[in-house]
Amino acid sequence: MSPTPSLPRLKLIPPGWWVGAGWYAGVLLTFLVRVRLPGEYEPSVRPGVLFYRWDGLLTQLLAAALAAAGCVVLERRPLKGLALVLGAAALATMSLSVGEIPLAQFLAADVALYFIAATRSRRTGLAALLMALGTLAGFLTMRLLAGWVVGTSAELVVALTAVVAWLVGGSAYESRLQNERMAARSSEQAVVQERLRIAREMHDMVAHSVGIIALQAGAAARVVHTRPDAAREAMSAVEAAGRETLSGLRRILGALRETDSGDGRAASERAPLRPAEGLADVERLARATTAAGVRVEVRWEGDRRPLPPDIDLSAFRIVQESVTNVVRHASTDACRVSIAYGSEELAIEVVDRGRGAGSTTERGFGLVGMRERVALLHGQFEAAPHPEGGFRVTARLPVPAAAAAAAAGSTA
Repeated sequence: MSPTPSLPRLKLIPPGWWVGAGWYAGVLLTFLVRVRLPGEYEPSVRPGVLFYRWDGLLTQLLAAALAAAGCVVLERRPLKGLALVLGAAALATMSLSVGEIPLAQFLAADVALYFIAATRSRRTGLAALLMALGTLAGFLTMRLLAGWVVGTSAELVVALTAVVAWLVGGSAYESRLQNERMAARSSEQAVVQERLRIAREMHDMVAHSVGIIALQAGAAARVVHTRPDAAREAMSAVEAAGRETLSGLRRILGALRETDSGDGRAASERAPLRPAEGLADVERLARATTAAGVRVEVRWEGDRRPLPPDIDLSAFRIVQESVTNVVRHASTDACRVSIAYGSEELAIEVVDRGRGAGSTTERGFGLVGMRERVALLHGQFEAAPHPEGGFRVTARLPVPAAAAAAAAGSTA
């Protein structure tokens, strides 16, 4: 059985209190229409013979007690609570000398029917409606069998109010189910997007490290007999790159397992899924790539300042992936990385003098991932062969002034 949705706006007040309020409002209306109010020549409804007698008043007290019992058990056992309220409505009608259960006596039952239809399953709501209509039909049938006059037309109006209460409650139930489905779908989409982001992080990190490892291993193989010290240094670099990659993979996969465990903690309380990297690591990236055989020249323009974490990380990943593509596909020994801090944007350019066509035909998912990163940040991205030869990657990432100020303040 699926969990029953709650009523967020009314959960501070138990349903029984609302049903009780409906009952006593109906009792008050019953007495008011049977007395001459100011401006009237006579009461709207003449009181019956038993209405003011002790037995009539006792009947009303017993009906009120029955309705109160129904209000108490309504939330735990809704159908039993409704049955008690319906019984109270029929009992309270006995001393009124009318041919049907009036709307005033049935008001509490309508409120209870709404709550049942709004918070319980469709089957329970339908059973509650049939109980309400059955009570009305049973009351008329008993009077007909006794040979008494019945108010069929007035009872049809009361039955219509019960149907309307059931429909409104059912609409509220469907609306909440739809909201829960949309919330669940949004959560699933958020999980998918987070996994895609993790996949991009893993791709960028592994692709760069494997490229560096391939270059160092190739260099070691060429000089292993003639320059054993250089070969040993190259293999040490391979070992360091491999260990760093494995450490990053363990960190990301560990955080992913914590997310899958569903421990209910907030995202801020879980282990960070985002490696703590940014443009401050570009120099380290350039040194590692240069040591692997591809010289990376880094140019800084503008006033370097702290950036929001998402922009800082994405900018570093764009530089890292672009340099990785140069190492793997460009067949060149040098490239230039330019990073310009503007007042409202961050501009990145990576240019090489290799074979530009190869960078596009063999790019795999690298350029797709970079383009997606830039699009998520509402920036501009371009990757194409350079007119003077080689390949050029450019990205412009908008940096809101408020976000930059907040990043600077948090750093301070």
